[in-house]
Amino acid sequence: MTDSASPMKPTRVLVTGADGTIGRPVVEALLSAGIPVTALSAAWSAPSPADRVFTGDAADATLVRQALKDADAVVHLAAIPHPGLGTAREVFVGNTSATFTVLDAAGELGVRRAVIASSINAFGVPLNRHDLTPAYYPLDELSPVAHDDAYSLSKWVDEQTGAWAYSRWDITVIALRFPLVRDLPELRAAAARLSQNPDEQARLAREGWAYLAMADAVDAVLRGLTRPVSGMHTLLLAAEDTLVEEPTDLLLDRFAPKSERRRNFPGRTAPIDTAAARRVLGWIPRHRLSDPIFLETPA
Repeated sequence: MTDSASPMKPTRVLVTGADGTIGRPVVEALLSAGIPVTALSAAWSAPSPADRVFTGDAADATLVRQALKDADAVVHLAAIPHPGLGTAREVFVGNTSATFTVLDAAGELGVRRAVIASSINAFGVPLNRHDLTPAYYPLDELSPVAHDDAYSLSKWVDEQTGAWAYSRWDITVIALRFPLVRDLPELRAAAARLSQNPDEQARLAREGWAYLAMADAVDAVLRGLTRPVSGMHTLLLAAEDTLVEEPTDLLLDRFAPKSERRRNFPGRTAPIDTAAARRVLGWIPRHRLSDPIFLETPA
């Protein structure tokens, strides 16, 4: 549900996974907005600029409750981010336990807003070992699920945990399905590698060759914290174009000819439906690799 009230501003935000790829830019953006941050991470690659810092596991209920002191919002980014970074049990149990612990403790302590990191992989098809393609394009939050790996399953379960937390504690939860998220120079490099690798192009058809500039990902997180909405919302995010220079319709003809195509995708239009994020958060991706300014080679 979207409310008509003015945007809220948290008094303090707990960020888990605060040393991660998205975590550090989120912490910096919150601090730049004048919002105090408590940072929690399993380890640190560099000191955090947050004024309160905790080191440990986001599945540690005692630690999480300590870290939530004085916070009225939480950004939960801590996770094992790939099925190959642990056993299936380690990945699934670690991710789902951390999400349950954070949302349960936050709700019980009276926190009423949480943004959690889900993934474009949450519907299972992109990392499935079997010869599958999505049921239809554009991908959206209702894409039929086909889970085969522990990471994708854990992200889908995290979304269900968000719905449980809203029902149990009346905490509004925004689950953001992130695609590949990097700064623009890294995305340009990834696009260049992809152009030379047809096998990888075929694999990435399952996630619509999607990506998202870091600035747009951080913007979505901040909007998730401040937008006057209530309920549980799973929102798919992506840039408006793809990582591949070829026209999207031709790519779909080549790599996903059996998938239903619910509309055409002119040029490099990403076959990803981000209408829900636009409606709920008022979010619009601002950065596209196909824009000439971003295609220029850095000096």
